Amino acid sequence: MHNLHKDDFLTTMHRTGSWVLKVCGSEHGIPHYHLLTPSGRAVVSITDGTILAGAAPGKALSEAQAWSTKHSAELLAEWRRLNPTL
Repeated sequence: MHNLHKDDFLTTMHRTGSWVLKVCGSEHGIPHYHLLTPSGRAVVSITDGTILAGAAPGKALSEAQAWSTKHSAELLAEWRRLNPTL
C-alpha cells in the first residue's frame, strides 16, 4: 500500500514532502480525511472533495484532492473500518 501506517484510531494514508493525509477513528459526520500541511489543516469529504472545515494551501489541497479521488474506495474502506458504528 501507500506509506500506510495503521493503529486503532488513526491511519496515515499518504505522505509527501509538503502534506499528510490521515483517516481518523472515533469520528462523526460524513466520511472524511484530515489534510495536514506546515501552514494549514483541513477536513475534506472523501466522496466529493469538499472542504468541511479548516483550510490548506492551494497546491497541497489540489494534490491531496487528486490523490484522494484516485484512492477514494481505499479511503472510504479505511474510514469505515475505523468508524464501524457510524
